Amino acid sequence: MRDPEGEKPFDVLTLTLLVIASMIGAGVYTTSGFALADLRDPWLVLLAWTVGGFIAVCGAVGYAQLAERLTENGGEYLYLSRFAHPAAGFSAGWVSFLAGFTGAGAYAAVAFETYLLPEEFRSDWLPAKSPALMLVVAATLSHAFNSRYGARSQNGIVVCKLGLLAALLLYAFFRIGSWQGGESLPGDESNSHVTVLSFATSVMWISLSYCGFNAAIYVAGEARDGSKSIRRAMVLGTVVVTVIYLLLNAFIVFAPRPEQIAGEPDVAAIAARSVGGNALEVITRGAICLGLASSVSSVLMSGPRVYAKMAADGYFPRFFASTQSPPVRSVFLQGIAIMLVISISTLQGLLSYLGMTLALSAAATVSTLFIGSWDRSNLVDRVLRGMALIFVLATLLIAGLAAWNKPIEGIAALVTLCVGGVVYLLTRHDHISGES
Repeated sequence: MRDPEGEKPFDVLTLTLLVIASMIGAGVYTTSGFALADLRDPWLVLLAWTVGGFIAVCGAVGYAQLAERLTENGGEYLYLSRFAHPAAGFSAGWVSFLAGFTGAGAYAAVAFETYLLPEEFRSDWLPAKSPALMLVVAATLSHAFNSRYGARSQNGIVVCKLGLLAALLLYAFFRIGSWQGGESLPGDESNSHVTVLSFATSVMWISLSYCGFNAAIYVAGEARDGSKSIRRAMVLGTVVVTVIYLLLNAFIVFAPRPEQIAGEPDVAAIAARSVGGNALEVITRGAICLGLASSVSSVLMSGPRVYAKMAADGYFPRFFASTQSPPVRSVFLQGIAIMLVISISTLQGLLSYLGMTLALSAAATVSTLFIGSWDRSNLVDRVLRGMALIFVLATLLIAGLAAWNKPIEGIAALVTLCVGGVVYLLTRHDHISGES
């Protein structure tokens, strides 16, 4: 992957679109219904989305500082291995493989099929999950043999997705006079402590929709202009997605009546139907499918670089090590792993677990910025480090609330990390033997 600077396949535009594609997934189209059921007030739902966006921007700033230290492929695995300990890096890579890439890619593919073919339109001759599997196969082949072609395909999908979302929002806000929401849901008065807990829990759910803001670091070694491109892509992409989320969720929570969407998963389709009838609902489903397809594509673009880096360092089978772009064997490994997870029918029940493990991994990664000395006299550096600290503390708080509210998923996340430690000890022996 040692391409000359001019031949590196990923420019700022590609990296920014990669960030956008990685962030905009199934979560944004489902979360607000559950948040409204808890918070009862659409304005509080929008406030929760704003808080989640601010935390994500702080995280993007933190990861950008890490990219300035070391501009190579590998993501959390690379930074934790180099700046903390190889065991921490291996655990992060383990989490990325199981949760960050494989689980997220499989969920996006299954959600793609759900939006593409609702139950009432599904044909008997079409096997269940076959559209999801075909999507993964297409994305795998696209990214396995040509980085530039894969990047162009990714860019095209994301641009189309953003265009359709923009058209939907323009039409929705043009019809703002027909919006029926805005009032709070009726319910019993609750004390302030319960309200704060409900708000924090909603931010926890919403923060999962912001996962992916750090996608550019996974291909940092193939980025033109190195850390400068990475920084611009992550910050710009995160800000753009935050604005899109606020506009989209304003439409979702204010267009239909609140009782229509409270607790419902397909809130985007309900909101579209409320202002444009069945025709707009169909168009909205198409835009969502395109967005989910780009999410699957971004996983096949980012994840394999982590595994190739781990293999090169001796902490993953050497078979997957690669000095070429793309790392073909790792791309096929990722595609096969996603297709295996698609077969798990309880995938939706794993979402809290996935978000929790990713939150812990991200917080641990950004916290390595505070290992060693740094220039405290520089005001800009202090502000940037302060934003990184906000991300670490807020993320740990969200993960703690998730473990408190869902202890089973918290235990599962802990088991994942422990198993990763055991696998590290086993592979470490092979790593040392290989060096000797």
